[in-house]
Amino acid sequence: MPWNQPGSGNDRDPWGQGNGQSGPPDLDEVVQNIRKKFSGFGGSGGGSSSGGSGPSMPGKAGIGLILAGALAVWGFLGIYQVEQGEDAVILRFGKYLDTNTAGLHWVPYGIDKVTKINTQKISTVEVGYRENARTNQKSAVPREALMLTADENIIDIKFAVQYDIKSPVDLMFNVSESWDSVIRSATESAVREVVGRNTMDYAITDGRAQIASETRTLLQTILDRYQTGLNIRAVEMQDAQPPLEVKPAFDDAVRAREDKERLKNEAEAYSNDVIPRARGQASRIIEEAEGFKASVIAKAEGEASRFNQIYTEYSQAPGVTRDRLYLDTMENVFTNSTKLMIDQKDGGNSMIYLPIDQLLKNNSRSNGSSRLLPASGNQLNSTTDNGSDDGFRAGRTDRFNTLRDERG
Repeated sequence: MPWNQPGSGNDRDPWGQGNGQSGPPDLDEVVQNIRKKFSGFGGSGGGSSSGGSGPSMPGKAGIGLILAGALAVWGFLGIYQVEQGEDAVILRFGKYLDTNTAGLHWVPYGIDKVTKINTQKISTVEVGYRENARTNQKSAVPREALMLTADENIIDIKFAVQYDIKSPVDLMFNVSESWDSVIRSATESAVREVVGRNTMDYAITDGRAQIASETRTLLQTILDRYQTGLNIRAVEMQDAQPPLEVKPAFDDAVRAREDKERLKNEAEAYSNDVIPRARGQASRIIEEAEGFKASVIAKAEGEASRFNQIYTEYSQAPGVTRDRLYLDTMENVFTNSTKLMIDQKDGGNSMIYLPIDQLLKNNSRSNGSSRLLPASGNQLNSTTDNGSDDGFRAGRTDRFNTLRDERG
């Protein structure tokens, strides 16, 4: 039965009143009940005295336990852990106090404030474009990408900057904006200065690596000047090209430059092939000339020595020496020429017809064989330079010996 409906007298409402009574319970009674409960912590004792002289000893013990528990909770809340690669910056009422590295640490909770910063994480900032992580598509940002070169041309250039944190304290107290925004602004300023010192052709072709290196150095100088605590790890040029309106003309210029380099390489390859061979031929000709020179000198010296020796012999026996020279000369002449020997008997016809050209041709075909050909009672003995000269040499030797005996 509901408590607010009439019923038996034993039914009571939630306020401790009978069904016949209405209204809230007595407030003094509720306070008194709560005081009795707190005064009973730690013992069996009763409540306070009617005179209100103060809490009893069991009540003080309960408050002490409460304070000890609260102190334990406060101390536990001050414990924190710093992960590997992080630095924890401690601030006491907003003032820098200390920096803690990886490990378990404790600070007074509510008094000191702990800010953890990952100093080993490498972040990347896009300058001149934005990359969508979901679609992996790049969208250009012309306000950041368009630069003016030294030759008053406009270039569309894009960079990717990688950085980490080297000083968390400087980063917290000197940088109020987002870190990526600071890096992007400083990079844009550095790139404009570096590109403004170079021409467009240099920035597009050969100067990519040099411009990226100069940009990194200048960017780090700017960040250190403002004590941002940021460290630049790498600056990479993603793309460098002229604006879309003039891109076809620059593509033609790039192709012409590539053709120039290709033809230059082909010419160098041809030069590397021809020059060594020409040098080898020149060296061979020089060596042949040196050999011919040495041969001629040696031959001349040998002839001079031979002439001196012949002159010495001629001064001692002129006649014999002349005959010796004559015989040697005849030997050389007859050895290197075709010989025709005609033996004419007494009483024969003095008119002899010899078809010498046919005889020479036949003798050359017969490879030096000797023949006896009758010609109007005459006999022809023909030999070539390849025939045997033993009889001739034997007669010459006998004659030389006879002359030597007569004049010796």
